[in-house]
Amino acid sequence: MNVSIISKSKDEDAIFHQFQSLDKAGVLQEVRTFNKSPISPKTCLVILSKLIYLLNHGYVVNTSEATDAFFAATKLFQSQDIALRRMIYLVIRELATIADDVIIVTSSLTKDLTGKQELLRSGALRALCTVIDPSMLQSIERYMKQAIVDKNPSVSSAALVSSYRLLATSADFIKRWGGEIQEASTHEQQMIQYHATGLLYKIRKHDRLAVSKLVTKLSKSTRSPHACCMLIRIIARHSPLEATHQDFIESCLRHKNEMVVYEAACAIIRLKQNQSSREIQSAISVLSVFLSNPKAVLKYAAAKTLSRVAMEQPGSVTICNLDLENLVQDPNRSIATLAITTLLKTGTEASVERLMKQIAKFMGDIPDEFKVIVMMSIQSLCQKFPKKHQLVMSHLSSWLREEGGYEYKKAIVTTLLLIIDSNPEMKEIALGHLCEFIEDCEHSDLACEVLRMIGKEGPKASNPRTYIQYVYNRVLLESPQVRAAAISVLGSFGSECPDLLPSVVVLLERCLLDDDNLVRDRASLLLAMLSQDTGASLITDGLQVSLFALERSLLSYTARPQQTPFSLKSIPLEAEALEEHTLPDITGEKEPSKDPVPQKETTLSKQDQLFAQLGSVPELSEIGLVFKSSHLPTELTESETEYVVHCTKHMFSQHIVFQFDCTNTLNDQHLDSVYVEMECQGDGFEMDCYIPCPALPYNKPGTSYCCFKLPDDKMNVTATFSNTLKFTVRDCDPNTGEPNEAGYEEEYVLKDISLDLSDHIQGLIRPNFSSSWDQIGGENQIEETMALSTSNTVEEAITQLITFLNMTPCDKTNMVDCSKKSHTLLLSGVFRGGHDVLIRAKLIQSNAVTMQITVRSPDIATCDLVAQSLVS
Repeated sequence: MNVSIISKSKDEDAIFHQFQSLDKAGVLQEVRTFNKSPISPKTCLVILSKLIYLLNHGYVVNTSEATDAFFAATKLFQSQDIALRRMIYLVIRELATIADDVIIVTSSLTKDLTGKQELLRSGALRALCTVIDPSMLQSIERYMKQAIVDKNPSVSSAALVSSYRLLATSADFIKRWGGEIQEASTHEQQMIQYHATGLLYKIRKHDRLAVSKLVTKLSKSTRSPHACCMLIRIIARHSPLEATHQDFIESCLRHKNEMVVYEAACAIIRLKQNQSSREIQSAISVLSVFLSNPKAVLKYAAAKTLSRVAMEQPGSVTICNLDLENLVQDPNRSIATLAITTLLKTGTEASVERLMKQIAKFMGDIPDEFKVIVMMSIQSLCQKFPKKHQLVMSHLSSWLREEGGYEYKKAIVTTLLLIIDSNPEMKEIALGHLCEFIEDCEHSDLACEVLRMIGKEGPKASNPRTYIQYVYNRVLLESPQVRAAAISVLGSFGSECPDLLPSVVVLLERCLLDDDNLVRDRASLLLAMLSQDTGASLITDGLQVSLFALERSLLSYTARPQQTPFSLKSIPLEAEALEEHTLPDITGEKEPSKDPVPQKETTLSKQDQLFAQLGSVPELSEIGLVFKSSHLPTELTESETEYVVHCTKHMFSQHIVFQFDCTNTLNDQHLDSVYVEMECQGDGFEMDCYIPCPALPYNKPGTSYCCFKLPDDKMNVTATFSNTLKFTVRDCDPNTGEPNEAGYEEEYVLKDISLDLSDHIQGLIRPNFSSSWDQIGGENQIEETMALSTSNTVEEAITQLITFLNMTPCDKTNMVDCSKKSHTLLLSGVFRGGHDVLIRAKLIQSNAVTMQITVRSPDIATCDLVAQSLVS
């Protein structure tokens, strides 16, 4: 037995290698053999096999070549050899979509279809339905109906499957065969029942009532396991369930065929996954039985389904934990991996130690791809049980020292970084493991990622000096990429740890002799920055300005030198996280920019696109750079009105620009000189200029601007603006869009726009809040205490405070422990003009929420403004 299998395998390999070196031109030349007489079936079979191999392995055959091969193959209909005839059918089906005039074989195929040779009828029918034109379908309709109810199972199955193909182009014809298809659904042969059930559903799937009746009828008579699975899927697709349909799925849990039982269990879980775990217990019980089944495929299917359920409802899977633990040592590693990952999702805190010991024995026997899956489950375990972080880290550190690929080691490092971010108590232990890991790390990307975390958390550790040696070793031993990252980490230690600064400077000076340009340049830059107070803070906080705006500002400054030095405070900040939303098309049809700076082909953020658009308006070039732009435009009209207007606010140092994106939804009007007249209901705001949109055709967006000078009094930052859209209307032909020459003035009242304190402040991320707080000092601060009547809880107060000030929470202080009644919130931002603002708010909840707020800023007027705004 074994010898015959081996010899057969060798023969197949020989044929494969023979076909692998085929030449298309040679095969098409051999096709001419079909014209010879007498026909040699054996030779022709080999040539047809080569042709099919070419067509299925990416060889390009053009229409002319395919047509020649097709007509040559039709010559073989003269032979009565059954094997050759069936091969001809395959070739016809492959060439039908490429060759021309393929319907010429219709008569020959019809003859074989109605012949007495049963082995040829099904193949002829499939080929006929492939080459037939939809307009000719009526001529073979009688044959198709007869074939569907044919006693020969292969012919009936071929007719049903071919009807699937025809349904896309000739649905009306197929619907007329409903009686025959219905009869086929009761055929004794199981696959015919399956094909007929699927075809009936395809015909009626757009009629919900017809589908319901179909399922009700077939669920009482179907005996085919495949058809039962089809019905279960149909029911699941058209939920909510009717009572009879639900009973059918429940009854399928007791079906003799395991495939049907599994399909029913999956359907129940899918349909009731958002309900209580009690609703799916019947399905879970069935899957738990499969876990102890000797068939590997059933164990795998059950374990995979339970793993998915455990993501949403881990409590419902706990009854299977004992069976899952028995599968951890299963010889099939896929099953064992699914079992262990499911246990990690459903296990309790008491079972973590036992599970980790099982995983430790298990990890050495599985490939890296399965190890990564296990590590992802361990990550969710770490989030679920913070008290077990130390136990988990002991195993992670040992796995880091073992051999493994990049993805596996990356998954371990990611898990350790997750622990560092979520558990301050375990931070130094995890950093120690990572420091040992980079001593022998073979992957530069991972080493750089670890160094980044050491630079972020190491200076805050109890003994930062211990990490310096690990970092400097990377400068001596690693690749240029890692050396450059290590030098940046040394700069972080020097900027945040004054006692280590002299040592860091010495180490950086040694790096000035490095062979790599990037390493030397980075060391020189850090030495220069550490020698200045402002430079040290820049190392800590990073460069958080818009790079697009910085580039344009530097080019403009170098082109037109000024007396005052260039300052980063004049550059707008990079948006922290622009939300994904649909903005109106604000670009419109504009003249090309006259900016001499060559534009790079890069993808700009929405913020930078707004900056670029404002920069292309000559009237706004003299008011400076944008400080910030509102993330979301304000809707000034309803979306269904005849004129749709959105407003985006652009804040400058001394001005505010309102950008109005307008759309004309009337196809019989053409608008000219479109602008928004604004009237300020506040003191000190002076209207500077209007920039109208020259023309606003139908459904083509356009933009107009209005610029106001801000008050000199910094305490005056709030106002309300009433708005009126004014334009000249010219009636036009809706069909051609050609407007009349004469027009008339018109106006349209818009919603008001409010200007708040948050419009003057941009949130800023501070990696080291305490350092920035101490740098400003206590001489530039204001303290206030107030009761927050609008907040019932500390969480509500934090949300309202962040929204009101538009500032960024630091050190994760926006995350509140609900069990505590007091909390300290740290906020950071920049006020218009480049003035840093830091806030420390202490919130206490008793009957109401009381807040003690401390505001610090280098500009005392900004401190007073923010504090007074909160009090009022």
